Amino acid sequence: MESPRMECEENTVVRPTEAEIVDNRLTILLSTDEDDGRPVYLSGNFNHWITQDNKYLMDKLSTGKYKFTFPVDFLYPAELVYKFTKGDWSEVEIDKFENKTPNRFCKKKSGIQEEHVAKWRQNWLPYRPSQLPQVHLISEEFEIPQLNKTRKVWALLPHDYNTSEDHYPVLYLQDAQNLFNENSPFGNWQIDKKLAVMSDYGIGKIIIIAIEHADKERVLEYNFGKTLLGKGQGKEYIRFLTDTLKPFVDKNFRTKPERESTGIGGSSMGGLVSLFSGLIYPEVYGKLMIFSPSLWVIPKIKFSFLDFFDPMETKIYLYAGGQESVTMVSHIKKFKKRLLKRNTLAEKMEIQLSINEKGKHSETFWSDEFPKAIEWLFFSNRKGDI
Repeated sequence: MESPRMECEENTVVRPTEAEIVDNRLTILLSTDEDDGRPVYLSGNFNHWITQDNKYLMDKLSTGKYKFTFPVDFLYPAELVYKFTKGDWSEVEIDKFENKTPNRFCKKKSGIQEEHVAKWRQNWLPYRPSQLPQVHLISEEFEIPQLNKTRKVWALLPHDYNTSEDHYPVLYLQDAQNLFNENSPFGNWQIDKKLAVMSDYGIGKIIIIAIEHADKERVLEYNFGKTLLGKGQGKEYIRFLTDTLKPFVDKNFRTKPERESTGIGGSSMGGLVSLFSGLIYPEVYGKLMIFSPSLWVIPKIKFSFLDFFDPMETKIYLYAGGQESVTMVSHIKKFKKRLLKRNTLAEKMEIQLSINEKGKHSETFWSDEFPKAIEWLFFSNRKGDI
């Protein structure tokens, strides 16, 4: 039996107004004392606590006033659990005393829910010193037998590592000098401070293994094969990371050694060598954090070498800045397209492409991208509270 419908005299269908549709949905109205132009997102148990989910971007009504109306087909959990952020956990809501706020809860499925935010984190401040990771020097001269060299290697352990029995995922990062060293001449990623804040929101419990670069021989070590820069030592360096360093780390720290919990990453030439590490050893690295890779050194990159490997499910976070060079963004987009053009790879690889049109080739912008990449690579499927 057909459902009845209302009709006007001209026999045309009278459709419900937008206001009437909204009345049957839940609308969250947000007011905030601080409004600096950054967009506001909802993050909660309905989207795996993703902090920059455009599906939950709030509409700005006026200065300090925002609105979000859930879609008609939204599947409400028994109770909504959520927070407001301005893009990631470095920019999440805090209370007027600059403390972490508790989760917000709502059992409504229609009507209006009014909320208020007093302040927001900005640039990872403030952070709690007690949450800073433990910085552990593994060795001043860790042997690299593949290159007949030694290198300084660090481990950043979760702040409660010594009082816990947990095992943790691991991310191997290049260019340790620029990751948390306050005296770095080029600035640093401030990963220690960022991990401190991230730990408050359930995305900081990870071990970072930071390998210092070779100073004047940095480009030589990170250069993979024959490129526009000449013949590099990238293959030998990758074997060091994979065959020597990782087994040592897994033996001496409480890691989750499986590929699904192992990542590798870096920026610029460090991003390039990390990218090839993951492509050549997919059975070891399941997550790749690749920032501004120097793809220009291999303008006609070919993937024929991958025919010898069995593709495995891999997550790749690719970032590029629009003001790095005239070719950075186009190179990284072409790389993604060519990689996914191969059916065997497209079926296995999940790639998150992040482009900051104002981004420059510097630690400052890689620092901003770090928590977003960590969250997507390692924690995007969580369902627990924050």
